[in-house]
Amino acid sequence: MCFLKKYFIALILFSSCISAHGQDIHFSQIFETPVLRNPALAGIFSGDIRIQTVYRSQWNSITNAYQTGSSNIEYKIPFTQSGDFLTIAGQFLYDKAGTADLRSTHILPALNYHKSLNDEKSTYLSLAFMGGWVQRSIDRSKITTNSQYNGNNYDPTLLNGENFPKSSFSFFDANVGLSFNTQLGEKEDNNMFLGVAYHHFTKPKKISFYNDSKLALTPKWVASGGVRMSLDDYSFLTIEADYSKQGISSEIIGGMMYTKKLDEPEAPKYLLHGGAYFRFRDAIIPVLKIEAKPLAIAVSYDVNISGLKQASKGRGGFEVSLTYQKYLNKYNSSINSTKCPRF
Repeated sequence: MCFLKKYFIALILFSSCISAHGQDIHFSQIFETPVLRNPALAGIFSGDIRIQTVYRSQWNSITNAYQTGSSNIEYKIPFTQSGDFLTIAGQFLYDKAGTADLRSTHILPALNYHKSLNDEKSTYLSLAFMGGWVQRSIDRSKITTNSQYNGNNYDPTLLNGENFPKSSFSFFDANVGLSFNTQLGEKEDNNMFLGVAYHHFTKPKKISFYNDSKLALTPKWVASGGVRMSLDDYSFLTIEADYSKQGISSEIIGGMMYTKKLDEPEAPKYLLHGGAYFRFRDAIIPVLKIEAKPLAIAVSYDVNISGLKQASKGRGGFEVSLTYQKYLNKYNSSINSTKCPRF
């Protein structure tokens, strides 16, 4: 087998197995993907319902752009007397990579139970479970190898010499998470959270396009933390970070955002957020977010500082997110039954 063929096979195997021995799908706007970070972060927001959608395009300066989409929905059901409440959530992911259209689709429902730890209903311990269906596929018609070179040029009518027994496969995946969150003092703008999640604890096996593969999905630990501090009546600062460990791979991402309330200080409708995040040894990520409740839009861009910066010319990934978040003014709304941190 010649070099080009070996290179192609290595690329396909790497792409199909990156989640087995590398890192999962991830986003730079970690504040807009709480359920993906840790299912126990679902429901930690001001409102009864939250819907978030994020789109990411990465590495289009090196190869075909990696396109990733995430959507999550959270709905809170308070138990008025006890202060406890339940969050029903769903995480949906889509990823497309490379010239062979390697695709990944995730549909993951989640439940998060929040136990109130004080009479003021401002401190909670949350335990969550998330599990569902994952499918991966590849378009075999777009696979080309040097076996299709006829001596003069590329001939698509020739067999590519590869025998993938299947062009798609699916499996069940599951995650569990724990989080603690509390309000700090009397001001609602002062709050913090801590969390830890264990992803892929079912360790799905045979996650490959080859029937005889022994690959298994490596479990991943994610530790998260954040704090929000009031600066004055019209502004606050948010600092947060994640550390993830999956097999031999690890990632640290963190940053801060300054927020300015543009109208009234107690229940502002218009807010402007700006700041930057940093993915260790990989990228600097400036972020801008505009909020006009119940809607918010955020944009960010990864400025590559890793070993790929020469090939990528410093260009990394562009992300845009849209959030819808509000109280529903129903009889059992969480507006009076909980005082969750406003992350």
